[in-house]
Amino acid sequence: MPVCDICCEELPSEAEMRTHLLLSHMENVVACPFCSLSGVSYDEMKFHINTAHIEEDCQDTNATVVDSGQKSSNDWIAQSPNSTLTSNVNAKNMDTVSQASPQSQSTGTSLSQGTSTSLKSSPPAAATANGAVKLVRTTQKSSNNPSKEREDGRRKTKQKRLSSPIKEGCFACPMCSLVCKDCFILQEHVELHLQDQSAGAGPEVGTLTEVSSTSSGRSGVMRYECPMCSLSFSSSSSLQEHVELHLEYGSASVTRHSSEDLTLARKLQEEEEQKWREAATRQEAEDFKKLQKQFGLDNSGGYRKQMERNMERAVSRGHMVPAEFHRKKAEMLESLASGVDDGRSKTSGLMGALYRYYRDASGCAHVWLCAETDHYSSSEGDKGWGCGYRNFQMLLSSLHRMEQYKLLPVSVPSIPRVQALVEEAWGQGADPQGASHFNHRLQGTRAWIGATEIYAVLTSLSVKARIVDFHKPTGPGDTHPRLFEWVKQYFSHSASRGARLPPKIVQTTLPPIYLQHQGHSRSIVGVEQKVNGNLCLLLFDPGYAPREMRKVLSQDTATMVQRVRKFPGSLKHRQYQVVAVEGLLTPEEKQSRILNSRTLCAEKIP
Repeated sequence: MPVCDICCEELPSEAEMRTHLLLSHMENVVACPFCSLSGVSYDEMKFHINTAHIEEDCQDTNATVVDSGQKSSNDWIAQSPNSTLTSNVNAKNMDTVSQASPQSQSTGTSLSQGTSTSLKSSPPAAATANGAVKLVRTTQKSSNNPSKEREDGRRKTKQKRLSSPIKEGCFACPMCSLVCKDCFILQEHVELHLQDQSAGAGPEVGTLTEVSSTSSGRSGVMRYECPMCSLSFSSSSSLQEHVELHLEYGSASVTRHSSEDLTLARKLQEEEEQKWREAATRQEAEDFKKLQKQFGLDNSGGYRKQMERNMERAVSRGHMVPAEFHRKKAEMLESLASGVDDGRSKTSGLMGALYRYYRDASGCAHVWLCAETDHYSSSEGDKGWGCGYRNFQMLLSSLHRMEQYKLLPVSVPSIPRVQALVEEAWGQGADPQGASHFNHRLQGTRAWIGATEIYAVLTSLSVKARIVDFHKPTGPGDTHPRLFEWVKQYFSHSASRGARLPPKIVQTTLPPIYLQHQGHSRSIVGVEQKVNGNLCLLLFDPGYAPREMRKVLSQDTATMVQRVRKFPGSLKHRQYQVVAVEGLLTPEEKQSRILNSRTLCAEKIP
């Protein structure tokens, strides 16, 4: 007949057993019949009973010693791995109980009692590994020793704490199926097993049966076999010390493995950081090369090489015949040798055309124009990087027409010659920081130049110049109204001297203003004030081709003026710099400015 593992109730069939388990134990709260543990699942309760309440008097896998003290009635369970035989035996008529199973009979297990003991049917207990019958007591012992009861209570509490099957870990108990996460908890658990065996061999045992050790074969000697190796000991204390050595070695092994894992983790982290640093270095080098290429510092050749490559490309595409290629190449080499611009990209007479246009135009209150200035467009040799040089040529073309600047070179220099002039200014000590940025070399490169290089070369030519930095927007929408007001003040200041009311159109004797912003530069040749007071600048851009600029000289002047005119909404870069010419320098002033240019600081507005 099936027997319930929890409450020991006998049931007639397996179907009724399943119904009993469902109604009595699974739907209701599962409680331990030996202690106060409850609120766990059926499997956890079964594991708890088989580990925490296993028979305390069982000393070895081949023999079990039963106490016969002041107990009036005890319930015992005997089970073989292959068959189960349940008997109700009166101790008065029978002193020895043996199992009917052949395997259990072969173990030679005997049960002796000094007093009356009754055996009842009970749940099957787990069989030992060698086939011996393991006896499990299902009732609590009564004792008149209070200290013994307290010790048993503490031990059972400790067992209940250590016997939860849901604990995950890596240390398995060698004496049961418990698995612990910490080796110290496992050590306490093994001590409980040893204490149970020691308590079973104590004064409570009424009759001690002689047990033969399976390893030594000697009768009459109790041997304790180490669950982790093949050694056996005569006392539980010696076995306990031996098992502790096993556990300490296991803990040391875990510590060693942890140290090795930490070393491996650090090594992997160092390799990852090294790879990241190498990738960052490669990316930085690539970005630096891109910047060098963008600013013409990649040693890919200067004006001459770019001009030759573009002409060769035109020949290969059929846009230029070989004869024309050789003719233009010879003219370019002649111009480079003389240091004078060939004038192919120059457009003259623009300021007079603008004066005539505004004289007849309506809608403007005042217009101030700079002195006569030629427009220089970018050519095939400097397209993409020569705007700074072309604006410098525009400035020089205006200065050449003024009497006070007659000491300047008569002709407008070519771009390679302008590069040589900047290097000469660096050689005199002007702008050492800018020189170091270009590695003191401009000739043969496509390097961009800006306001500081223009200031340095003007200073070296004894021309008094001024750098003004409009370093942040001063109007709504990132506009620069202060820049427009400053330009108006620059052109109108000299024109309004002695005049009560300025005329509508004024062509001053001032040179154009060099205007620089990020990535490009232009020349300011005038400023226009509308009837409503709004200002707009008139700009010459080197990006405009000569044929476009010649429209100003034709009847289509209004169309080109629309492109030259720039309102505040069209100039919305973060920062602008201007270079304005204000006269000549004496030798003392020139030397002073060159010395001060070592810490060159532009005038900031605002």
